[in-house]
Amino acid sequence: VTSFIVDRIDPRLDEDVLDPACGTGGFLTCTIEHKRKNYSKTTEDENRLEESTHGIEKKALPHMLCTTNMILNGIDVPGNIRHDNTLSRPLVDYKEKDRVPVIVTNPPFGGMEEDGIENNFPSSFRTRETADLFLVLIMTLLKQRGRAGVVLPDGFLFGEGIKTRIKEKLLEECNLHTIVR
Repeated sequence: VTSFIVDRIDPRLDEDVLDPACGTGGFLTCTIEHKRKNYSKTTEDENRLEESTHGIEKKALPHMLCTTNMILNGIDVPGNIRHDNTLSRPLVDYKEKDRVPVIVTNPPFGGMEEDGIENNFPSSFRTRETADLFLVLIMTLLKQRGRAGVVLPDGFLFGEGIKTRIKEKLLEECNLHTIVR
């Protein structure tokens, strides 16, 4: 699934790629492989590839495994892999410089964030459900004309309440291209 999504998104060498819930780094390693196979030709290209790969992971063990995974995939100093909770930053704090052209991710779903995290989101999107929060975050973090490939639970876009508002935002503000079930 990760390779399929990265191939469809086709991140180019000059594009920053973010996985805001990177886990052990599966999407990031697929991105590295894709860029190497299709775009990287020189040492300078490899440096750009390394600089353009970004991940954030909340949990300590997956963060350490992602860092190790980056090293095993030729990223000598994986300084762009942060140990942090992406959802803990208020959405209003994100500026244009924080936005990226490409996001690929499999955010955690079925879980609940700790109390207070929902206050980082606009009132119409306040929930503690992780998949809901991540989808709103992804729409915020994408640059105009950016591309995202996201794994979500089956039926995600057909729920009530907040899910309806997320779907409306997705359909009104984004160019939804494909849903694969």
